[in-house]
Amino acid sequence: MFSIFTDLADLLVYQLLALSADSRAGQALHFFVEDTSKIFSLLLVMIYLIALVRASLNVEKIRDFLAGKHRLLGYGMGSLFGAITPFCSCSSIPLFLGFTSAGIPVGVTMAFLLTSPLINEVAILLLLSLLGWKLTLLYLITGMSVGMIGGLVLDRLHAERLLQPFAAKAYQQAGSNAVSRPATAASTATAITMEQRHQFARDETLDIFSRVWKWVFIGVGLGAALHGYVPDGWLEQHLHNGQWWNVPAAVLLGIPLYSNATGIIPVMESLLLKGLPVGTTLAFCMSTVAASFPEFILLKQVMQWRLLMILLIMLLVAFTLAGWLLNLFSYLL
Repeated sequence: MFSIFTDLADLLVYQLLALSADSRAGQALHFFVEDTSKIFSLLLVMIYLIALVRASLNVEKIRDFLAGKHRLLGYGMGSLFGAITPFCSCSSIPLFLGFTSAGIPVGVTMAFLLTSPLINEVAILLLLSLLGWKLTLLYLITGMSVGMIGGLVLDRLHAERLLQPFAAKAYQQAGSNAVSRPATAASTATAITMEQRHQFARDETLDIFSRVWKWVFIGVGLGAALHGYVPDGWLEQHLHNGQWWNVPAAVLLGIPLYSNATGIIPVMESLLLKGLPVGTTLAFCMSTVAASFPEFILLKQVMQWRLLMILLIMLLVAFTLAGWLLNLFSYLL
């Protein structure tokens, strides 16, 4: 699906600029070109499509279904949708913005955002070959549980109050039955012309894109600068002895880095083959794909600092507990 962006990065970095694929500079620039082009495309396409649907769909029914007595089902649906969509943490943000603007409960939206980078079908298939079905199933359950519990906690904290003003305003407007539609449109979807829908979707896309594009460069640029610069063998040398503190240390070490669930698999395989415990390895990888600096730089554009810190602490605690649990389970097998 995203091979076109890989091919574009190959053409620009390895052919036109003639950088070696084995060099750190070549790997970092390739990472930057591939991810920025992918995220920009997703930003433009997904925000436009979601806004186009919102302009003609009565999303109050969807919002009301996912709220109230259906909220727990909503967390499960959000987490499941995150698991089956092939997006990394940064690529998930366009959908997060669209869901928030549509008035979907923040907890349900966060369940999607937390689960999406952790799980995708390619990563699960690769994990099956590395870990076997028991540990892979436990990882799958853990990833979805992180999303669902995170969504529940953030709903209880009324996280919508801690969104950035433009996102909070859009959420509040949707929640007060004033779904953002063209001003000239009638109250029913059938009265809205295609031109009006397009105008509304285009304006919303340009508005959101103008707010976040520079942070995509900064966030992915940071990830690219750090990509591949961790000294070889450092993790295995310092975190192989199974001490209790190895897991939280691995989680903290994963924060400055950035990868997607599929891209982290070769790193995971290397760490496991060199003797790093399963739980410690997976805790490090989960932190890298779902709690990285680049992701939080982008999230800062839609979340206030308090919400970012709450989210970060939740993820660090969840990944640490998951790492300890996976280590314990692997020892019992």
